[in-house]
Amino acid sequence: MSARAILVAAILSASLGAIEEAAAKGNTESGRAKAAQVCAACHGADGAKPSAPDQPILAGQYYDYLVKALSDYKSGKRNNAIMKGFAASLSKQDMEDLAAWFAGQKSRLHFQR
Repeated sequence: MSARAILVAAILSASLGAIEEAAAKGNTESGRAKAAQVCAACHGADGAKPSAPDQPILAGQYYDYLVKALSDYKSGKRNNAIMKGFAASLSKQDMEDLAAWFAGQKSRLHFQR
């Protein structure tokens, strides 16, 4: 095996490991159920159809970004009274579950693999 082939295999392996690790932190089914209770009214059931133009599309967003955003709303680093109220009741696991659900949904935000 050439050095280039070994390098490509190592990069692919590391990338797949990072993807699996991110997905393993959140439970998509729990996230789907929580989204139906907490998020669907404003962002749509799958996060792709916000009810108003000032509400973001969550479907297809990066897992890490969603966890960070929810954590920042909860802590007050991000200032939005509505989101702060919703995030206040979320546990870390809830945030990870929601992020796993929304990150796995189809979106018009970017090319889907």
